[in-house]
Amino acid sequence: MLQRLQNIAYFPASFFGMIMGLSGLSIAFIELAKIYNSSASFVDLSLGLTVLLFAILLTMYGYKILKFPKEVIAELKHPIKMNFVPTISISLLLLSIAFYNLGYAELSKYLWISGAILQISLTYWVLYNWIHHDFFTPEHSNPAWFIPIVGNIVVPIVGIHHAPIEVSWFFFSVGIIFWIIVKAILVNRIIFHTPLQQKLIPTLFIFIAPPAVGFISYLALNNQELNQFAMVLYFFGLAMTLLMLVSAGKFMKLSFALSWWAFTFPLAAMAIASYKMAHITQHEVYLYIGIAIHLFLLFIVLLFLAKTSKAVYLQQICNDQH
Repeated sequence: MLQRLQNIAYFPASFFGMIMGLSGLSIAFIELAKIYNSSASFVDLSLGLTVLLFAILLTMYGYKILKFPKEVIAELKHPIKMNFVPTISISLLLLSIAFYNLGYAELSKYLWISGAILQISLTYWVLYNWIHHDFFTPEHSNPAWFIPIVGNIVVPIVGIHHAPIEVSWFFFSVGIIFWIIVKAILVNRIIFHTPLQQKLIPTLFIFIAPPAVGFISYLALNNQELNQFAMVLYFFGLAMTLLMLVSAGKFMKLSFALSWWAFTFPLAAMAIASYKMAHITQHEVYLYIGIAIHLFLLFIVLLFLAKTSKAVYLQQICNDQH
């Protein structure tokens, strides 16, 4: 028992990528329930599991902060690991979205405030280190760099209900502009530099998230009005999803790691975006796209839960080699 408590020193913030995936799955079920009431029963189960796991992970990371502050600081200063820390703030924001859609506006507001404050703080921490660094090399750049950016794009989805709209436009502007900049950097790194480490290859799926989340967020900022820019965001997200499917053979050869959870949230965002497209356009093709992605997401979430539980039991995670 004492050994397991000591291992919490190596507890990675990337664990919260699991909460992002599960929250995204819950929100996708909420959107689907607006079309098929029969799917509503999955919402409580999915969200209940998400909240339980979030409470457990937050308790463990809180313990790490209290007992192993040096390890937390090291994580915040690590050129790769620092980009996974905002998964905590994004998890809060996604839970805020889920609870708002279920009618818990007050709880949603407190979650949103906590998530937004933490998100902007971590964003500026990461940006400061990107600009004033003395340790980065091109090989340190990877699609996880999108995580601090995507969090800002998530903020307006329910932020428009909890704060003046200018606040949401601020976050959206930061996220969408830096998405374009970081995307250019990462495409250059992936094409012209050494291949990504095996454990980081699943983070390629994060390329789907900014345009998919951007589409959902932009609709929220524009009263669900579908215009040309919204269409560009949706179809670019769909194009990146197809690119990842074309590369499926590459992903299937990988050994399990926590980074596998990077598959989940981008797919959830694309499923939700497709449901919204179906609702706005009344074209069933988008509904079928959303359902197909949603079913695949449900399958891999169940698979990853089993593999993560096994890895935790075998102590393959939270050790000094992780």
